Amino acid sequence: MATQISAIRRLGSAAWSSLGAAANAVTERSTRQRRRAVLTEQHRLHFDLMCKAMDDPALAAVLNTYETEIGPEKQRQYLFANALYINALYFHRIGALTRAELHGHFRIICQNPIFRDYWAATEHHRKSLPDSSDEAQLGRMMDTLIQDQADADADEWWVVGEPDEG
Repeated sequence: MATQISAIRRLGSAAWSSLGAAANAVTERSTRQRRRAVLTEQHRLHFDLMCKAMDDPALAAVLNTYETEIGPEKQRQYLFANALYINALYFHRIGALTRAELHGHFRIICQNPIFRDYWAATEHHRKSLPDSSDEAQLGRMMDTLIQDQADADADEWWVVGEPDEG
């Protein structure tokens, strides 16, 4: 009888352990979904703000934190460049792009001279990021890509630069 009771307790303990693991998995999945929903809403808000600023020079002036004066047309281009960059970051953050895929997307974006001008004009913005942050690491990925493409002898930009393993 004692053996049977001990066996029942072990089964009960295993069942509770399995239930606990299942509950943790559900909680973790729910947390990821909530985080994704918050990121989606934040991205939507950012994009709405960028669109308003692109449409209204008075609002765009609020976002002009560059170290040199730029005209309204250049400001709109920079705002759009920022929207493209943030869109790529968002897709990476929600898991829609791997780091290697993001690298490929960055490789395409930095082909554009206006984007490269925007990137240079906002260098001081990225200096305020903690070095270990994901955004700082991805900014360095873009910096490296732009430099690699500038240093490359070939016109085959799509093969320049290797994605980092981070």
